[in-house]
Amino acid sequence: MMVSQMVNFTNTAFKTVLNVQNEWLHKLKLAISNTHTKPFKRSASKNGQVYLIGAGSGDPELLTLKAHRILQHADVVLVDWLVNSEIQQYFPAHVEVIFVGKRQGCHSMSQAQICQLLVAKALENKTVVRLKGGDPSIFGRLSEETHALAEHDIPFAIVPGVTAASACAAYTGIPLTDRRCSQAVQFVTAHCKDDAQQANWSQLVASKQTLVFYMGLTRVDSIAKQLIKHKMSPDLPIAVVDKGSLTDQQLCCRTLASIDAERDLKDFVGPALVIVGDVVNYRQRVDLTLLQANYFVEETQSPSCLKIKGA
Repeated sequence: MMVSQMVNFTNTAFKTVLNVQNEWLHKLKLAISNTHTKPFKRSASKNGQVYLIGAGSGDPELLTLKAHRILQHADVVLVDWLVNSEIQQYFPAHVEVIFVGKRQGCHSMSQAQICQLLVAKALENKTVVRLKGGDPSIFGRLSEETHALAEHDIPFAIVPGVTAASACAAYTGIPLTDRRCSQAVQFVTAHCKDDAQQANWSQLVASKQTLVFYMGLTRVDSIAKQLIKHKMSPDLPIAVVDKGSLTDQQLCCRTLASIDAERDLKDFVGPALVIVGDVVNYRQRVDLTLLQANYFVEETQSPSCLKIKGA
């Protein structure tokens, strides 16, 4: 008798749990269905909106899915110099493309003019994309542009991108950190607004972490000399990556004492990234053919026949 009661109780409890679970699943499916069938509608506004998007570093396939999706709805795209021109294949046909690139000694437009243009286009009730190389928040003058937008009550959002340090490290096989020698990494700009904002070399040397210098091609010798001057070991390895993640990427690995830009980097044209630290010694050669867009599918002599690698 007691066994029969226990079985009945267990069955009843199980059915109760199952009913609750089914009800929960039904609500979840309904919520998902509503998400797909009722797209978000932005509130009516006299202004448009601005997306500040990181295009990734070099390789156009490093563009994120979110960046690609937003680009399809853009009316205007303001493009930086460091953005790979191949990314324009992902732009919608109707979009207005404005080049606002800046490189050392050659500015197509000042930063103030770029900010004014962002505001003006948004006030025309347009969806504006500010497309920056790498990640917009790393040496991308992001705060200056968001400040201008905020001053005019223009809604904006920021989409991160693959920064140059991550891309160059990945495509050259250099780990940015390693538990044997570096538990941190510091990004440093080689170009400051004025001399008073130059790097604190003593602090950089004392940190005992991986140092990554952006925009440092013309200052490699100076970087090496300053680090040695402030007591960093002359034998510490330094790597310079030119056109990181592109098909014509170049890499030079030396020590702080042996690097000579005139001799070692004569064929480098930029943009380039400088990595300093013992992590360079742990570099392993990367097979970049594995990352090529056509790696998994090759056309054979017959256009109608496809050969699948690894099949």
